[in-house]
Amino acid sequence: MKHPLALLAATAALTLSPLPLLAQTQSQAQTQGQSQSQAFPVKPVRMIIALAPGGGVDTTGRYLAQKMSEAWGQNVITDNRPGAGGSIASELVAKAPPDGYTMLMNSSGITITPSIMKLGYNPQKDLLPVSLAVISPGVLVVHPSLPAKNMQELIAFARSKPGELLFSSSGQGSGQHLAMEMFAQMAGLKLTHVPYKGTAPSITDVVAGRISMTIASVISTRPFFTSGKLRALAVVGPKRTPALPDYPTVAESGVPGFGYNNWYAVFLPGGTPRPIAQRVQQEIAKAVNTPDAQKLLIGQGLDPVGSTVEEFTKMYLEEIPRWAKVVKAVGMQVQ
Repeated sequence: MKHPLALLAATAALTLSPLPLLAQTQSQAQTQGQSQSQAFPVKPVRMIIALAPGGGVDTTGRYLAQKMSEAWGQNVITDNRPGAGGSIASELVAKAPPDGYTMLMNSSGITITPSIMKLGYNPQKDLLPVSLAVISPGVLVVHPSLPAKNMQELIAFARSKPGELLFSSSGQGSGQHLAMEMFAQMAGLKLTHVPYKGTAPSITDVVAGRISMTIASVISTRPFFTSGKLRALAVVGPKRTPALPDYPTVAESGVPGFGYNNWYAVFLPGGTPRPIAQRVQQEIAKAVNTPDAQKLLIGQGLDPVGSTVEEFTKMYLEEIPRWAKVVKAVGMQVQ
């Protein structure tokens, strides 16, 4: 008969033996993930673009797809799937296999849609934010007939005429709309919203003098404010933009804490191995931060970024509840 201590030792060995096996399994999984990343991609990649051809999201996505194709030696095929504020494309990617071979190119509107429509996916779990590629900086412009040469004068004038000044946007619940609502709330103003079907007509009616003001991208408004048909008062991002380095921010001009950026970014399906996400992020950062790329993008009114997975994930998860508060304050309902 074995000594009781020997039996106890044998029992303990049997009980504890799975731990080395578990550590070995975890190590193998980590090694496998790293090898997948090093091999990725071994076949063509599909980039689903959430908006229609021709706009900033589309052109940025196609530019990144071209650069990734050149770097990887594999085709990155672009596939425009516009509709429902970009949520059709987002849901396609959210439900795709988490292997890196389906990616999403979308705008900052992806952080607004959870507050204004029912989605077929969980935006905080089913998508992996990879990198904010570029910012399309916005500017607050007014018709020249308004007696306001700067933001302080605009705020004072608007306070003297509550509800009388009209602002336009590309549609109810759009980034333009909610950014102006947030500005009005923070500045203590009462403005009247006039939604349009698209950015172009929303700007056209400000130029015509039928609407007092709007927020729109630098690239879409620059021809009008440089020719004197509109007056640009301030950029709306949290910091100044290289596209308009001499213009102050709204926050600098009397509304501290205000900031709105329209950005274009890349996502992968939730659960995609982190090494693959980091490989994609590295290519995005390279693509937007070469001297030639910066010259090209800034010339188009875009600010190159190429943020890390961690930086973008933090910002993305913070923006969803931030817009939810604005939507609630405006009184919009989930459709």
